[in-house]
Amino acid sequence: MSRQDTTNALDLIRQDLNGYVGQEIYLRANKGRKKVFEVQGVLEQTYPKVFVVRFNERQVERRVSYSYADLLTETVELSVGSTRIGTQSP
Repeated sequence: MSRQDTTNALDLIRQDLNGYVGQEIYLRANKGRKKVFEVQGVLEQTYPKVFVVRFNERQVERRVSYSYADLLTETVELSVGSTRIGTQSP
């Protein structure tokens, strides 16, 4: 994949996520060494290079951010209901 193709793919992923800002999503992130982080939260905001997910953990509001490349490489998976978002469809 060329650099231009990667840039276009990341732009498409960001555009896809923009439609889900403010909605409840399910996030699953691979943290390495067989550790997986799973949480139900709200897609709070999208920025040019990252997106932010807000969730509650033990009565404390937390935010995590990931890059669009994390979605492209499938290190992070997002879904709304049974629909996976932020992925490239052939």
